[in-house]
Amino acid sequence: MKVATMLLAAILAVAAPASSAQERNNPQPVPPTIAIIIDDMGHNLTEGRRLIGLEQPITLAFLPYRRHTTELAEHAHRRQKEIMLHAPMANTRNIGLGAGGLNSGMDKNSMATTLRRALQSIPHVRGVNNHMGSLLTQQLDAMDWVMSELDHYPVYFVDSRTIASSIAGEVAAAYRIPTLTRDVFLDHEQTEEYVDKQFRLLIRRAKENGSAVGIGHPHKVTVDYLEKRLPELDEEGIAIATVSAVWAMRNGNRPMFAEGEKRAIRPALAKQSRSD
Repeated sequence: MKVATMLLAAILAVAAPASSAQERNNPQPVPPTIAIIIDDMGHNLTEGRRLIGLEQPITLAFLPYRRHTTELAEHAHRRQKEIMLHAPMANTRNIGLGAGGLNSGMDKNSMATTLRRALQSIPHVRGVNNHMGSLLTQQLDAMDWVMSELDHYPVYFVDSRTIASSIAGEVAAAYRIPTLTRDVFLDHEQTEEYVDKQFRLLIRRAKENGSAVGIGHPHKVTVDYLEKRLPELDEEGIAIATVSAVWAMRNGNRPMFAEGEKRAIRPALAKQSRSD
């Protein structure tokens, strides 16, 4: 776990002043670092359990009110995985959103209530990203309403960037919500060859920029690939970290939120019918 040790040492070096001139002049290098978000968690129990069982700190984004969301999220938390709400948002193809969906016909209060209840339905939630959303993430009013609600809580936002003209990340940043943007989708095509090509692209982006964020899904081919590939990263000098750790690396290791700054998310029972 040499790379993981280097990453931890580099983060600690940012957090504390160097004790000597030599240490200040020779800081611990930060290896190229990737974060991997797995979207659409909550449907597939088998692949969900395999993902939770991975040793590496991948981040898991759960759809609200799905059959296995609560069970898998609790299991993931016990295994120290970082958990997100994968918030369904209206898309340009009119694909159904299921329970907890945010659509462009909602007013501000309806959107805020739906989003708040979805957040409350995900145990141990730390962040949010959009599920689909190619329509809604282009709409300024809708994104303003979404971010004004998220601004109450200690959560970050990742723009999945399902369309190039998304403004979701920019609106989140305007609210000073900790935010990142997806760099690479791993598995638009469900073949090992395609996933490998995209994974190599993710690593290349991390080498170029210091870090990169990839998004995949609980497809068997993706899980098979990650089980085989992630243990090899250490020897290649590549680190893998949670989304919040990558944000910290990019922001001088400062905390996302001051103590007491945000309202706690109060867990609640699902208030909508479950979507299978």
